[in-house]
Amino acid sequence: MTVVQICVGSSCHLKGSEELVKRIEAEIAAHGLEDEVLITGGFCLGKCNREGVTVKVDEDVFTGVTEQNFSEFFKERVLSKAKAGI
Repeated sequence: MTVVQICVGSSCHLKGSEELVKRIEAEIAAHGLEDEVLITGGFCLGKCNREGVTVKVDEDVFTGVTEQNFSEFFKERVLSKAKAGI
């Protein structure tokens, strides 16, 4: 199972983490991966970035996830792992 932890700390919250959670939930459902991906929220991951939200996928931390780069992030970092069963 792929674990996606989205920072919901104050900085990331102001940068749109709530909307990101909704979008990633919708994408996971659209791809039928509810049993393959676990979404969790967490407080500061210590990687605050000037732009975007910090997201941890399994043990890899990504900074700067925004509405503009979400599709690429989801495809390359979440979807590929979930489909591979990593």
